[in-house]
Amino acid sequence: MNIDSASFFSGLADEMNAHPDQFLGDADMVAALVLRKDGGDFAVQVTFEALGVKSVEEISAADAPKADYYLDGPLAAWQAMFDDILEHGAASGRMTINSLALLATDIRLRGTDPMGTDKFSRFNQSLQVYLDGAARTAVAAG
Repeated sequence: MNIDSASFFSGLADEMNAHPDQFLGDADMVAALVLRKDGGDFAVQVTFEALGVKSVEEISAADAPKADYYLDGPLAAWQAMFDDILEHGAASGRMTINSLALLATDIRLRGTDPMGTDKFSRFNQSLQVYLDGAARTAVAAG
């Protein structure tokens, strides 16, 4: 699974938008995900609006602070999270994005505006459902 591509994250958006009942309420936020890797970082901005993902676009890692918040970590940590999602059908234990961000050992929550970073706390469950879509898209692709 090639997680460092805009098409991967767009596929997660398509999966989430096909199941709006999985959102836990309106999630109005702009999240950036930064995957640090040798040879150049990959970053994507995901805009959530109401009960759906409005847009997904590849951005430069330098533009991540423009989002409400961004999650920043090495590609290996992101890959481990998605591997756990594939293995269990959803993130388990300390592999949820909330746990990873709270532990701040590999993937860190960052932002320039406290009100923006607060959106992660308020809407991280919808973000997790979005990320857990990797299990469903992998099954569909297989």
